[in-house]
Amino acid sequence: MPTLNWLGKDAVLNHHLDVPYRTLELKESFNCKSGKSENKIIHGDNLEALKALLPEYEGRVKCIYIDPPYNTGNENWVYNDNVNSPKIRKWLGQVVGKESEDLTRHDKWLCMMYPRLKLLQKLLSEDGAIFISIDDNEQANLKLICDEIFGAGNFVANFLWKSTPGSNTGKDIKVVTEYILMYKKQAFVANTKLQDDTSKYNLEDEFVKRRGKYVLNKLDRRMTGNHYSEALNYQIETPDKTLLYPGSSLEKQTHWNWRWSKSKVEWGVKNGFIVFKQNKGIWSVYFKQYQYVNNDDEIIERSLPYQNFLDGDSFNSARGTADLMKIFESKKFDYPKPISLIEEILKIATDKSSIILDSFAGSGTTAHAVLNLNKQDGGNRKFILVEMEDYANTITAERVRRVINGYASTEGTGGDFNFYELGPEMILDGNLNEHQSVEKIRSYIYYTETGTPIDKEKVKASKHEFFLGDFENTAYYLFYKKKEITTLDFDFLSTIQIPSERYVIYADNCVLPKDFLFEHNITFKKIPRDVRKF
Repeated sequence: MPTLNWLGKDAVLNHHLDVPYRTLELKESFNCKSGKSENKIIHGDNLEALKALLPEYEGRVKCIYIDPPYNTGNENWVYNDNVNSPKIRKWLGQVVGKESEDLTRHDKWLCMMYPRLKLLQKLLSEDGAIFISIDDNEQANLKLICDEIFGAGNFVANFLWKSTPGSNTGKDIKVVTEYILMYKKQAFVANTKLQDDTSKYNLEDEFVKRRGKYVLNKLDRRMTGNHYSEALNYQIETPDKTLLYPGSSLEKQTHWNWRWSKSKVEWGVKNGFIVFKQNKGIWSVYFKQYQYVNNDDEIIERSLPYQNFLDGDSFNSARGTADLMKIFESKKFDYPKPISLIEEILKIATDKSSIILDSFAGSGTTAHAVLNLNKQDGGNRKFILVEMEDYANTITAERVRRVINGYASTEGTGGDFNFYELGPEMILDGNLNEHQSVEKIRSYIYYTETGTPIDKEKVKASKHEFFLGDFENTAYYLFYKKKEITTLDFDFLSTIQIPSERYVIYADNCVLPKDFLFEHNITFKKIPRDVRKF
């Protein structure tokens, strides 16, 4: 697969691993009776903010929309659009070093985007999709780095939308369109199915009245190159208990994948979507594709595909400016995206309970679109916005406040959000930052061990002060007290009442014999030596 090289690439390939983990500091709870909201607006560098979101949101975000700088060379925008702002220049100097002085504006843009896209890919759910607005300045470069990060086989579409009605400027050709590049993580399915030839639906089952007839499709397929995914090469149990790999094989083959994730196959078996067939002793696995799709118990005909060209006055940038002018009664932001454009994306990629992330939040259009859709269909979609500029509170968050409460002649959508600033680093000079709360330290340690968020309710139910949770038959404990030395000994072990196959216990010291630890499947991890960064 062709890859893109640029000056400074080597310095940013794994820079997302070096980004410090910072906590989020709550500054305001808007319209929240409990003080807690699943909607977040974060003010701070979006690279560090994305890292801060990982412990709670890795693999959970269904839809990401970002509108990064287009790198037009225009230096008059609020968000300096040629990525030559003091903040970006400082960051490049720290990460790339002296070489940054020789970078072209395209090199700088790529250096800025690459680590952010790496973290966004981590946050995206297996059935999620990312949408990126861009124009001709960087569209070709963006496509190549997205192929590298998300996988060329996960490219879905390059939407063309009419961003301006055009006018006679005296130039030979007036460009009136921009792009929205779309990639999936793995198993994304658009809410509106592609148009299909209904004549092939010639099988029926007990669901025919609700789902129509169906056709059988093979659940596995042979993959090549970067299209292959290790996560989709797992065993499925057949009716006679045979454990089958994709390719109808009893042995693992590196060029074969299932089309569905393991959890989706389990759902498919339970709900009658999976069919097993045996021919001469060899099992094959199929999935049913029905003539109709269900949406909240309503039968919906398979419909036309989404067009890759979005035209009409409701989508152009002038509409976005008009949307914002109606809220603030004055011009507050240059070239905001129209609400209808983001709503269209959300209709393609989300359901009523999806989490939506925008890490270049600008004027807050994405949150506005989420709140609008929730009001329309009674949904409970959640939004996370990140904005690094100083207007994060006065424009981004203020717009969301007014949308929730109502503005001009527009009724409020209802809803709430929490506003955050980026807090201090978790690890300072190789040690746990004792200015952090114990609760945040516990969440951090559990995530670094398991890659999953801590289950606070489960921890509370254990009634053990130092229990973090269990994951894959391993119980985790953090024996930590601020300004005290803790020791893993027999007294501490006597407090553990929940049995597990294996134990990982953090403490300052350990006096238990190594043979005893080995015999009882206990792994001691020393604070701070064994507390790792991610």
